[in-house]
Amino acid sequence: MADAKREIERKYESDDSGLPDLTGVGGVAAVLDKGVVDLDAVYYDTADERLATASLTLRRRTGGSDAGWHLKLPVAPGVRDEIRAPLSDTLPEELAALVRSRVRDAELIPLVRLRSVRDVRHLLDADGVLLAEASVDSVTAERLAGKGGAAQWTEIEVELADDGDPAFLDQVEKRLRKAGVHPSTSPSKLARALEQTSGREHRKSETGQRSKAARPPVTAGDHVLAYLRAQRDVLVELDPAVRRDVPDSVHRMRVATRRARSTLRSFRSVLDRSVTDTVGVELKWLAGELGVDRDQEVLADRLTTALDALPPELVTGPVRARLASWAEARHGSAHGHLTGVLDSRRHLTLLDTLDTLLTAPPLRPAAGKPPQKVLDKAVRKDLATLSDLIGQALDAPPGQERDVAVHEARKKAKRTRYAAEAATEALGKSARALTKDMKSLTTLLGEHQDSVMARRTLRELAAVAHGAGESGFTYGLLYGREEARAAAAEAELPGLWREITHRTSG
Repeated sequence: MADAKREIERKYESDDSGLPDLTGVGGVAAVLDKGVVDLDAVYYDTADERLATASLTLRRRTGGSDAGWHLKLPVAPGVRDEIRAPLSDTLPEELAALVRSRVRDAELIPLVRLRSVRDVRHLLDADGVLLAEASVDSVTAERLAGKGGAAQWTEIEVELADDGDPAFLDQVEKRLRKAGVHPSTSPSKLARALEQTSGREHRKSETGQRSKAARPPVTAGDHVLAYLRAQRDVLVELDPAVRRDVPDSVHRMRVATRRARSTLRSFRSVLDRSVTDTVGVELKWLAGELGVDRDQEVLADRLTTALDALPPELVTGPVRARLASWAEARHGSAHGHLTGVLDSRRHLTLLDTLDTLLTAPPLRPAAGKPPQKVLDKAVRKDLATLSDLIGQALDAPPGQERDVAVHEARKKAKRTRYAAEAATEALGKSARALTKDMKSLTTLLGEHQDSVMARRTLRELAAVAHGAGESGFTYGLLYGREEARAAAAEAELPGLWREITHRTSG
């Protein structure tokens, strides 16, 4: 089984002088010599280096205390999550799954071999507690695939101890700089090896910050494609987090899916719908599959919070245990299903289709025009449709008819918000203001829809409890409170919509 570790480290250029004395830095009371270890690692990637381009590293390493397969996922500069699996001859499936959104049908091949002679020091405080591990690595790199050669260098690596304070590394760096040691120009050994064994500068991540050489968006098509590309990148980047069940990852992936679909629907004057409509269908499917887990997560949190707010004397029967059991069972089933979706041919084909759409976009004539008029017209069209739906919701009688109308208005408000987001760089202040208004509106309408779903779940739980001979009092009490929350949202809607209409008509 794979396990995960948060790795916070910094790398520095080194010469023959080795590691400067770090005693007294940031509470370092002793520097313990842990000896020398030989490490031998083979790094795997696709022939076109998709993992390295995204700053991911996948290796099989022998030697040292953590021999095995290691996958490193970037979190922030100098911070990575390292997923480890036991040593084996072939790549473990749990690690293969975590890179599937990038690798897809390509083959993972041995790309680079790094052999390091590591001289290790432990930095300890006065109580003998480990603060960090500092090492001097003498590295030999050999390219195994493609044209290239070998390279050698020496570097200093300082890795923070588990649960350590990152500020400690700042103090260590200050001492190192005073000793003439400077930060490495490469973010990792692999990046340096790829550069030095190929004779070219290794390309940066396509999913990170925009390259300085990238052309800023000019036309309406440029702006729409830039927004769509950002959503594609999020879908790919979040895949490992969703598989690892990282909090909020499913929600963020679902939002990116909806943003992408909304972009295709809102800007049909820019992108040919005869091509994009089929992509929209697949994005709707993915959003629905992601919703199985996300909706469950939202409901469980809402109901648990509501139950916690009740005085103990109003909680009759094993309500808390039944709710916890329901949430756990539903989440486990939903997450297993979602993992299967991410592994499916349908999902991988969708990612390929988005890549193709961005590489060879089906642009219409309006795509080549200046963005202000084209994007503003599309946003205002969405806003006009939303206005009609809000009117229908306000006119509908209380009950199921109004619930459905409010939900439809909510979906359109989200689409309008995403259209405004996509147009923000071109339209500026007006688009930012509309985005803010739509966020407030969707929050209110979302509160109403969450109440609808919570009441449905409470009815189901109450029926099961009744069948088991348990009291239904608490379920009924929570149901009544949810009704009141929905009524409050309905009462607030007319005033909020008048304010939004006043601002957008100005």
